[in-house]
Amino acid sequence: MKLTSFLVIIFFTIVSCNNEFSKVLKSKDYNYQLKMADEYFYKKKYKQAEQLYIELFPVVKGTEKFEDLYYKFAYCSYFLKNYEEAQSRFNGFLEVFPNSSKEEEISYMHAYTYYLQSPKVELEQINTAKAIGMMQTFINTHPGSSRLKDAFDIIDKSRAKLEVKEYKSAELYYKLQHYRAAGIAFTNLLNNYPESTLGDEYKLMSIKSFYQFAKLSVPEKQIERYEKVITEFNDFTDRYPESKLLKDAQEYNNLSLNHIKELQNEQAKTTTKR
Repeated sequence: MKLTSFLVIIFFTIVSCNNEFSKVLKSKDYNYQLKMADEYFYKKKYKQAEQLYIELFPVVKGTEKFEDLYYKFAYCSYFLKNYEEAQSRFNGFLEVFPNSSKEEEISYMHAYTYYLQSPKVELEQINTAKAIGMMQTFINTHPGSSRLKDAFDIIDKSRAKLEVKEYKSAELYYKLQHYRAAGIAFTNLLNNYPESTLGDEYKLMSIKSFYQFAKLSVPEKQIERYEKVITEFNDFTDRYPESKLLKDAQEYNNLSLNHIKELQNEQAKTTTKR
């Protein structure tokens, strides 16, 4: 019985709240509607606040109350986690109020919504790349902002995600035995993220990929392709002379040197017979 009574109370509370909101929504007293919209907003009832702000938009537009309404209206979609909509509304606010005292805050939030739309690393990273660009623009245009640290953190996190995405693509080439494509992909990965803590791993994978590519090549192409492995190894030693992976890289270099000698000896024998 106690549970039944509790459910009845909840039911009538919901009905009462719905009736109250319905009356507010139908009211022709726009000042009252705006007051209630703000009240819903501060009580974190963002769906109700959003509905009222939409109704009030054409009424308040052009008045001194419009900026505050637009500000809260944009945040409603953000708090409701409709980030694509929030992105559009934050951008709209900046277009309508470019000289607002809230411009810095909204510029940051506009960039931040791109980051919040960044998907899992396996998917396309368009919004991740956009988040980097938007945050960099924010940093460039607001050099004294207290939000700079947060902006740099977002850029670092976004770049880390793009790095993982690019690594997985290069790794897939290697697993599929597309060794030339893998070698190029790992080289590009290192060039794109030269500050990466995994740089020596990327370089070693590039060496391994080009070695496997040379090994599977036709004899006429093998010498020049093993020479590519040696070039990559020399670059490895220049970049990472203290790397723990140096021994592994050295092994592929030695194998390549030995193969080149064998191929040159074979070529010499063939020439002598002629």
